[in-house]
Amino acid sequence: MNSPFVRRQRLAAELRTLREDRGMTAEQLSRLLHMSRMKISKLENARVRPNVGEIMNILDCLEVEGNKRNEIIHVARGAAEKGWWTSFGDAMDSRQCLFADVESGAATIREYSQFKVPSCLQTRDYASFLIETAMPRADASCAPERALEARLHRQKQLLASGGPRYEVVIDEIVMRRRTAPPQVMIGQLRHLSEIATRHPHITLRIMPLAADFSGRPLPDAAFSVYTFPDPNDPSIVLIDTLGTEIVHIKPNDVAAYSRQYESLREVALSAAASLGLLTDLIGELRSSS
Repeated sequence: MNSPFVRRQRLAAELRTLREDRGMTAEQLSRLLHMSRMKISKLENARVRPNVGEIMNILDCLEVEGNKRNEIIHVARGAAEKGWWTSFGDAMDSRQCLFADVESGAATIREYSQFKVPSCLQTRDYASFLIETAMPRADASCAPERALEARLHRQKQLLASGGPRYEVVIDEIVMRRRTAPPQVMIGQLRHLSEIATRHPHITLRIMPLAADFSGRPLPDAAFSVYTFPDPNDPSIVLIDTLGTEIVHIKPNDVAAYSRQYESLREVALSAAASLGLLTDLIGELRSSS
């Protein structure tokens, strides 16, 4: 499926451009449609799931016809869809839902993970341990079993045949830091190695502790860059901070993060060397546990 979130961004830009090209203000359009000014604003800023019938009425007012009209209605239908993540309810917070939404339609994902194993690459045991650890500060309505199933479903979508091409750079400290019991950590590192070996559309690179960042900008946070099969769908950057997310959609911002990712990739280990380091780390964990 296409990402409803991305399609809402595209729809918003299209509607705003069409209205402005007609020399019409949002207030004038709202009066013609007998629709609130706030509703127009939400549609033009991708803050609401669209109603396709209302979009067709807007296109009538703006006298949009032919192929352009058909294209926008098609985009609106995609923007109005509900993805698999909605069936998990409160088990997935807004942040996890956003990531699942954007991943669902991506052609490529390039991720830099600074502090943790990416959620969509975690084993059941590792994810369960982290979820249980986070429960004291989580929403009381959150059921850990459902949260775990939701996280594993994200992984299933990513690993499926025809899934996006996914490349991730993970800091070595993520592998060395004891964020779970030794046997759980060993299982997690093995899992990363197996995924990188068995899935040709997934590439894992490790950022070594000794990486030389001389003359290179240091990343401020973990982030992911997404591109999509339809060239008219905007590329997106999601910045993953503690408990929140920041979305960048402006081309200049996306280009800046794409350059930073390539800079990180250049100083990270190769895919083959990363697999070798994972093997060494598994051996170290076994020896010390």
